[in-house]
Amino acid sequence: MARAFVRDGSRYVAVLDDSERTVLAGLMEQTRVLLAPEVEPTGDEWGDLVASLGVSLGGGRVAEAGPGEARDPALDRLLPAGHRGDDAIAAEFRRLTEEGLRQRKSGNLDVALARLRATRRGRVVLDHREAAAFVMALTDVRLLLGERLGLRTEEDADALYESLDDLDDDEPTGYAVAWYDFLTWLQETLTVALMGEPGPRV
Repeated sequence: MARAFVRDGSRYVAVLDDSERTVLAGLMEQTRVLLAPEVEPTGDEWGDLVASLGVSLGGGRVAEAGPGEARDPALDRLLPAGHRGDDAIAAEFRRLTEEGLRQRKSGNLDVALARLRATRRGRVVLDHREAAAFVMALTDVRLLLGERLGLRTEEDADALYESLDDLDDDEPTGYAVAWYDFLTWLQETLTVALMGEPGPRV
């Protein structure tokens, strides 16, 4: 049974059972695959900066999706356009910023996955930097799952939750909504812990 994130001195701790950690890690891995950068970071700060701008050090461009290739709509939730009123400006903004954003988001997911895999006796323990990355990773997983559920407006959410009463217990949509709610709760508890005062040791 999950226990919310609480602050424990300088650490942030939650207790998740095996199935919760397994599903959460699977959702994070799927999000990581979708957000995978065209050029993975190498540790060379200058080279990574140049690559994040869509330019290779060999002089070529980083590969971009061709005009006939379909873009997963979830990417537009995870990597929103910088300008909604002008397609040309939005495309240029995306070209200049998307690779770096992919790298940062993927890095947050890598940190979160590493902490989930390092769990002992169900305790997920994070320092402040890891907790900030974990919150952002949860945000992206929720955005992806929300897009798959068609949750773009409050009206969408109301309609979806109203429809749950008509679903069978084994319907995948009900399972996905339950996980969406779980992620929302987990993220809220970690956000509150990050904003609050140090709590008692647990």
